[in-house]
Amino acid sequence: MVWFETILVLLTLLTGLIWLLDRLFFAKRRAAAAAAGEAKDPALVDYAKSFFPVLALVLGLRSFVAEPFRIPSSSMMPTLLIGDFILVNKFSYGLRLPINNKKFFAIGEPQRGDVVVFRPPQHPREDWIKRVIGLPGDHIGYHDHKVSVNGQVLPYRVEGVYTGVGQGQGETGDNQLTEGLPGHPHFVLEREFSMADGDWAVPAGHYFVMGDNRGNSEDSRFWGFLPEANLRGKAFMVWMNFDASADHWVDVSRIGTRIP
Repeated sequence: MVWFETILVLLTLLTGLIWLLDRLFFAKRRAAAAAAGEAKDPALVDYAKSFFPVLALVLGLRSFVAEPFRIPSSSMMPTLLIGDFILVNKFSYGLRLPINNKKFFAIGEPQRGDVVVFRPPQHPREDWIKRVIGLPGDHIGYHDHKVSVNGQVLPYRVEGVYTGVGQGQGETGDNQLTEGLPGHPHFVLEREFSMADGDWAVPAGHYFVMGDNRGNSEDSRFWGFLPEANLRGKAFMVWMNFDASADHWVDVSRIGTRIP
């Protein structure tokens, strides 16, 4: 949510500037007047002193430590459900400035299988979530529901027919399989028809990402490669689930679930 981040940054700067200007130019005069019992902090300054530390802390945590996101679609089912609230590690792939997302301190790079939050090139003001399948230099294939990485078809194990809940009921009847991505085995959903078969060579500085719901995900098969500069962070945990259309609005069993 770029608008929320922008508002948070502006409020932090505004309250900090008011506090600083008061300390530099006006606080001493009021202190002298206060000695005579005649002055106190103006309401605007008082509010700035109260809110600036809180806003600065929230901005720092969201920008450089962890940020909450809500899953709005079914593209990552069954791993992530509509209504899941997740935490995203903001320093896994380097520290980035708020709003423009420019990296200023490199730490690490995405690994194959990571679930990442990013801003897609075609919707730069939105945050999306997918799984990294292809790294720079990889050759990725997708044919007959199966992914191949550098010529090796990933192993699959059929788990049965999926039953969706709440807003995910539309995925009921899909086949659920375990995809044996090395180091990151995970569930995927597939439908009888295969979507967007093809082969892709991942260029330098880019990644090939896919949703775990292979029959209902707008991903690199359709819009191309994800630039490294668009990464926001690595998703690692579900901290809440709320779906008003489900039998139980809050699924407590998902709280604390690690994202494989």
